[in-house]
Amino acid sequence: MASLGASFVQIKFDDILFYENCGGGSFGSVYRARWLSQDKEVAVKKLLKIEKEADILSVLSHRNIIQFYGAILEAPNYGIVTEYASGGCLFDYLSSSESEHISMKQIMTWAMDIAKGMHYLQDEAPVKVIHRDLKSRNVVLTVDKIPKICDFGASRFHSHTTHMSLVGTFPWMAPEVIQSLPVSETCDTYSYGVVLWEMLTREIPFKGLEGLQVAWLVVEKNERLTIPSSCPASFACLMRSCWATEPKVRPLFKHILSTLETMWSDTHLPEECNTFLHNKAEWRCEIEATLERLKRLERDLSTKEQELKARERRLKMWERKLIEQSRTPLLPNLEIHSWTEEHVHFWMQQIFEGVISLSRSCHPPH
Repeated sequence: MASLGASFVQIKFDDILFYENCGGGSFGSVYRARWLSQDKEVAVKKLLKIEKEADILSVLSHRNIIQFYGAILEAPNYGIVTEYASGGCLFDYLSSSESEHISMKQIMTWAMDIAKGMHYLQDEAPVKVIHRDLKSRNVVLTVDKIPKICDFGASRFHSHTTHMSLVGTFPWMAPEVIQSLPVSETCDTYSYGVVLWEMLTREIPFKGLEGLQVAWLVVEKNERLTIPSSCPASFACLMRSCWATEPKVRPLFKHILSTLETMWSDTHLPEECNTFLHNKAEWRCEIEATLERLKRLERDLSTKEQELKARERRLKMWERKLIEQSRTPLLPNLEIHSWTEEHVHFWMQQIFEGVISLSRSCHPPH
């Protein structure tokens, strides 16, 4: 695929004036900067080396995909140069006080714009692309609040036998990505459902849980984010379909767009949604209750693991004692027909004491 990016602009390192660090992307830090010769404010992601990201970005052009300007190819100062979105990332916006006034219309607009960008990647771009790391931190907002999907460091050109290494962020990752199984474009559908949940709840996905805990809960326990009971049914249905365990069951983005368009024309939805958005205190406890349950579930798992390890140690000790005893005769005289009553009594006593000893070693007092 290297030939796809053969025509992208190579920008000189000394033609970039760096300002502040404005976040981290996949495999690099992102800076606000100025492209001096073009007198243009830009974002630059510094990299250790240029891999697929420049090739992928160089063939993409869509209103809801970050615009690629070129790449810095001067070792060791490699970098990806894109447009700068001054509105910051969606994650930060949803965490700010400004998000308390978010409306159903704004959520629907962003949901459709992000879906349009993803649909472009799947069906309209020159080469089909799987993003693999769609999340609210990788959606940035322009000054006009237009969302732009960015950070293609984890992305790959799609093939029918695509096998992906483990990249991404666990709360947004589909089960098959967590397990490093072959993936299709619907791994991005799963992530989109999480972004939609973020916009509706303004909560952090699986807040308070470590990444590996989330991975275990999603894959082994088939757990998903809590959809509050008062969430409008159409949104709840869409998110559940995005989070289906079986990738083939999840909707493609063309179907998601069709669903959103139907929702947009539902005259009852705006009132339902706005009521839901402005009554967060009433349903936030549902999300918190689920988080507590998941934390207990994870703690129970940890306790069970420790118990199993202790039991395994006790069994090994028992095995060693049995081996030792098998090598030591209980009686010096093994001619059973010549045993007296005292011999039998001594033999039974030895067995009884051995069983008590082994039992204590396997079940020590608490």
